[in-house]
Amino acid sequence: MKIEVYILQSVAGNCYYIGYTKDLTNRLYLHDEGTFENSFTSNYKDWQLFYQLECESIAQARRIEKHIKKMKSKKYVENLLLYKNIAIRLLEKYK
Repeated sequence: MKIEVYILQSVAGNCYYIGYTKDLTNRLYLHDEGTFENSFTSNYKDWQLFYQLECESIAQARRIEKHIKKMKSKKYVENLLLYKNIAIRLLEKYK
């Protein structure tokens, strides 16, 4: 089973949204359609996929998602894209 941590970017809101899912294509569609009416992503309509990371399990994806959110840093999120070794360390740490 393929589980992915994903990060969406809103240029208009100058912010990121971090989540995980089994079906990234469908989840992106749901965010774009405004399915999650009272959610954080409903505040902006220009979400684009910024980053994705394939995980081995739901548990691993949850822990990595929580780790990224806990950092509370746009710079950290942007560094995930720039430095591939960060993702490798996260996958190892939360095996």
